[in-house]
Amino acid sequence: MEPWILITLAAAGAQTLRFMLQKQLKSMALSTAGATFARFIYSSPLVAVIATCYALYSGQGAPQIPAQFWPYVLIGGTSQILATMCVVSLFAHRNFAVGITFKKTEVLLSALFGFVILGDMFTFWAIFAMCVGLAGVLLLSDPPGGTGPWHQRIFNRATALGIGAGILFGISGNGYRGASLSLGDGDVFYRAIITLACVTAFQTIGMALWLAWRERGQITSVLRSWRVAGLVGLTSMIGSIFWFTAFTMQNAAYVNAVGQVELLFSLIIGAFVFGERVSAREWQGLGLLTGSIVLLVLVT
Repeated sequence: MEPWILITLAAAGAQTLRFMLQKQLKSMALSTAGATFARFIYSSPLVAVIATCYALYSGQGAPQIPAQFWPYVLIGGTSQILATMCVVSLFAHRNFAVGITFKKTEVLLSALFGFVILGDMFTFWAIFAMCVGLAGVLLLSDPPGGTGPWHQRIFNRATALGIGAGILFGISGNGYRGASLSLGDGDVFYRAIITLACVTAFQTIGMALWLAWRERGQITSVLRSWRVAGLVGLTSMIGSIFWFTAFTMQNAAYVNAVGQVELLFSLIIGAFVFGERVSAREWQGLGLLTGSIVLLVLVT
């Protein structure tokens, strides 16, 4: 098995645990932005230490950062912040497994953004796989027990948040790959950890300024919830290191496609941790979306 596949599986597992913890944070009187900030404030110092130690230990020293590195970092980092906020907000509307499934529409969009941002190419069958996935998203977008006109049930806040998260995560994944590849020199892990250190530092500072300006008291609340928030930061750091390494090694569309194993992880957590049940129609939507993912893996 290719190393990047194993790394992606580990990343998906860590990320599912992080979203589970963030859902718990959301129920602890933290705002959506506060629960999102928790993943950065506790992970960025750890990432900075790891990056510094690895640079010194490997003898590669301080990186030579080109000008094109920073736009990728800013676009990728901002997109990830907004995408994470969308997912945390989505949990208030739908259950954990379906919320994660909405978020994973990033796979169906990453090939398109890879073409636009990095010039990656995709085939007719990849487009067909995206259409199959769209059918799954439409099934998932209809609220349980929904009544009224079909267009009001499909085009709702949950749909907007889920697809918005998918779009933003698709952009961020390609942004991070572009940033890492722009470094040029250094081994795979060196480029990945340097990129991650810069991204998380930017995200921590940016969100701290936002919360201090718009949501006073949330920073204190995040610090007060350090037991759960610290675990969010730890799982975020572990998952991000794996994701960034995988993005450095392989096309973002391929990485995100393998990362769909997160769907299975989320179903297990939703059932055993949150006691959630998935309806027959939602299972159908999950099946279509998963089928589209498998097809995308086979044709890309």
